[in-house]
Amino acid sequence: MTMMPYIIRRGRWPKYCSHISPIGNHLRLRRSPIKNLYRTLFAVPLLGLMAMPAYAQSPDTTSPEVMKDMAPDALREGIENRHPSAYYILAAKLFNEGERDDAVFWFYTGQLRYRTLLGCKPDLAPDQDPALFASLNETVGRPLNGYAFGDVDELGTTIEDVLEWDAEHPNGYVSKAECEQILTAERAGLGELREMITEKADEIRKQREENGLENR
Repeated sequence: MTMMPYIIRRGRWPKYCSHISPIGNHLRLRRSPIKNLYRTLFAVPLLGLMAMPAYAQSPDTTSPEVMKDMAPDALREGIENRHPSAYYILAAKLFNEGERDDAVFWFYTGQLRYRTLLGCKPDLAPDQDPALFASLNETVGRPLNGYAFGDVDELGTTIEDVLEWDAEHPNGYVSKAECEQILTAERAGLGELREMITEKADEIRKQREENGLENR
């Protein structure tokens, strides 16, 4: 399977509702994120996938292949030092077990930390970490966003919680001091996404209602 390179634009999170809030009965909205996760990890070449930590001190180098078989509690323990794919794997597992609000939290935390890592290491091979990031956002992210945007007020609160958690916890793959500019830009971009969601809340609800999606 050929993976297209994924280009990260510093601090520029997707802002269009049609992109970040799936509308209509898209096939991937009906798939289980955990099944999508296994398809993704099978399709993306994982040998040599994980980036070396960007100036970080204490990374956990457990591979995605191993993490996909770990229980959620085991994944959550020390997750701040794990590769960013761990957050997506945990989110998919929690969503599959019905803990959907927690899943959304870890999904957005994973996006923030993965974007920061890729921003700090712009020379990574496009068919490795950048490809996995793009694929996880599509295959795991679509079903989770399909749920998350059903309650835009709760999603805004969750994003606040993500930013707070990220600020309070170390990052095993990115030194916050060495990558301060990238981290600041990505955190600001996530904050802007939250503002957009708040401003367009009524529009998002209307789009979902018109397309047969639940608003909670």
